Amino acid sequence: MSVPAKRRSRSEVRRGRSHQALKKVKLNKCPKCGKALLPHHACPFCGFYNGREVIKIKSKIKKEKK
Repeated sequence: MSVPAKRRSRSEVRRGRSHQALKKVKLNKCPKCGKALLPHHACPFCGFYNGREVIKIKSKIKKEKK
C-alpha cells in the first residue's frame, strides 16, 4: 500500500480535536423545591416544570395516601 504524501502534524491533529473536549454541566435550581436540575427538564424530585406538575412522583403519591 502507498504511504500518504503528507501526514498531519501533531499540533494540527490536536487543534482538530479541541472541540471534542467535555463541557461542564450547567445546573439550575428548581423554583419549587430548590434542588439542582438540568435546564429545560422537569424536576425529578417534585415533578414540576414551568410552574405546573407534569410528573407524578411515586414517593409523593405514597405520602399522600398515608
